[in-house]
This record gives sequence, C-alpha cells and structure tokens, in this order.
Amino acid sequence: MARAKKKYSQIDHMVQMGRVSALMEASISLNKLILKETQKAISDADGLIFLTDASSSIHQLDFKINEILRKSNKNYVLAVNKSETKESKNNISEFYSLGVKETFEISAKLLTNLNCLEKFLAKKTTIFVGNSGSGKSTLTSAITGKEILSRDLSNNQGVHTTSVSTLYNTGDMQLIDSPGVRDINLDHLKPNKIIFGFSEIYRFSAKCEFPNCNHINDRGCAVIEAVKNGEIEERRYNNFIVLSQRK
Repeated sequence: MARAKKKYSQIDHMVQMGRVSALMEASISLNKLILKETQKAISDADGLIFLTDASSSIHQLDFKINEILRKSNKNYVLAVNKSETKESKNNISEFYSLGVKETFEISAKLLTNLNCLEKFLAKKTTIFVGNSGSGKSTLTSAITGKEILSRDLSNNQGVHTTSVSTLYNTGDMQLIDSPGVRDINLDHLKPNKIIFGFSEIYRFSAKCEFPNCNHINDRGCAVIEAVKNGEIEERRYNNFIVLSQRK
C-alpha cells in the first residue's frame, strides 16, 4: 500500500512538472511577442500608453516593458487598468514602483478616469502596450466607441486594417490597436497545452465538474461560468478557444 501511494505520488509529481513546463513554454512565447510588439510600437507611435492589469500582482514582464519604454525617451504614461476589481485594492500600489511620472488608475470596463488618458491622446498617434490580458482592446473600444472583435477586426468606416495593426481615427486622436494573442505562433505547442498560457482560465478550469471538460458546452464548466460573471474577459476566452481548437 505504501509503495502504491509512493508510486502515485511520483506520477502526480511528474504530471505537475509537465504542467509547469508547458505553462513556462507558453508564457515565454507570449512574453517574447509582447516585448517584440513593444519595440515596434515605439517606432510606430508618437505617444505610448503602458497598460497594466491591477487585478493581478505586478508581473516581471511589466518591469521589462517599462524599461524598454524608459530607454526609448518617448513620452508615455502608465494606466493601471481594472481598478474596479476587488483584487486591485491590494495590487495597485505595486505598479507605482515602476516609477512612471504620470500614472492613472482606470477602469476600461466602467469608463473610470478615461478623461485623463484622452488629454494625453489628443493630437497624437498613440498605441497601447502591455502584458496579455491587460485590457488593451477593451480600452480601445471604450475610447473609440467601436467594438473590437475577438477574431476578424471590424472594417467599418474610419478603421484601416493592415496585416500588422489597425488604425482608428477618433476626433483629434489616432489609436493603433496592435496584434494580440491571436497572432502568436504557437505551432510548437499541442492544443491541450494552450490553456497553460492563460493563467486565469487554467485557474478556473480546476473547478470544472469534469476533469476533461472542453470549456465550450460541457456541463458544470467553471470557465464558462467565470466568463458569464465577467471574471474572465470574453476576448481572452475567445482567443483561448481559437488556439486550443486549431488542428
């Protein structure tokens, strides 16, 4: 009995190590693309808004992005998004450690303090940069009044779609919506490993009624419930489904 328990303990440890390895691999792929897009944004825009997610603790990637922006000598501000969440009350102070002179606590979801950003955006071509899931497209939608779709971007009047990004003309400002997770090359990862790159979805998946839940239409899916409750962004969920269902 003791040997059997030890054996299962070893197997469980190997499974957990495999999950950690997959999570790290997916995260590294995401982080590399985000840093690459940040570098490109510097050359494409007059102004930069560094967007962070206050619903989670400050991430090491936030420090790396901030260092790139600081060395660019370009004008940028820090927008600490999702300030309406319960978790933000404990996390917001961490983002002030980045030392950005102009820092605003905002909520793209509730339209809180967006007027502060609009003053910075005036008469500039601006791009939002930040970690995956920080709410860049939600903020773009809030400011432009145009819904940013999860897959094919809208091609309405005043919207110019390119292979790299989308330019929105709004009053005296121009906003560039840079590619998100939909454009990441994750061909080296198996579809069932994609979930490890979406930490919030992976966290809720542990609460699903069935361990092999497909997170689409299975009964007792905690992920779908979290999307309905606004605990997981619908755009992030859609990206996860697209990537995990690819052949």
